[in-house]
Amino acid sequence: MEPIVILGIVVGAVLILVLLAIGAYNGLVTRRIETQNAWSQIDVQLKRRYDLIPNLVETVKGYASHEKDTFERVVQARNMAMGAKGVAEQAAAENMLSGALKSLFAVAEAYPDLKANQNFLGLQEELTGTENRIGFARQHYNDSVSQYNSALMRFPSNIIAGMFGFRPAEFFQLDSAEAAAVRKAPQVKF
Repeated sequence: MEPIVILGIVVGAVLILVLLAIGAYNGLVTRRIETQNAWSQIDVQLKRRYDLIPNLVETVKGYASHEKDTFERVVQARNMAMGAKGVAEQAAAENMLSGALKSLFAVAEAYPDLKANQNFLGLQEELTGTENRIGFARQHYNDSVSQYNSALMRFPSNIIAGMFGFRPAEFFQLDSAEAAAVRKAPQVKF
């Protein structure tokens, strides 16, 4: 074989490897950005939730002023959630806030006048819609994390990921108590 043919084959092989590396790198960057975007969508919905909570607490306070412990737990859980850093800490804080909000709604059940209050009903409906959007945003985030983490493990992306310092992203997960409650079969009584 002539040297020019061998050189052409080597250059072609190197070019193919470079194009594969570029494609793998760009794919990882795209998936990492999608994951970051999905996390920011959770943040948007959480901010909406945090903004609704003080109004809800104040409305319930007017009817159930002696439920001070419940109000304090809700406010404390909200503050912890707002100050959480990272996926795991945010998930734990949000799970705690969800539990505190359940307690607040349980208090509201004991007050028929409160349950009929239009302001309370509007806030409760807003919060319910926001909770649904948070659930969808979490699901989207976990889907994005799954795609990103899968791309990190596939060949040849795993080589590129190691070379450029790409790290797996954390999933947004339930705490162990909530996970156990979700797995427990509901009891239906008549």
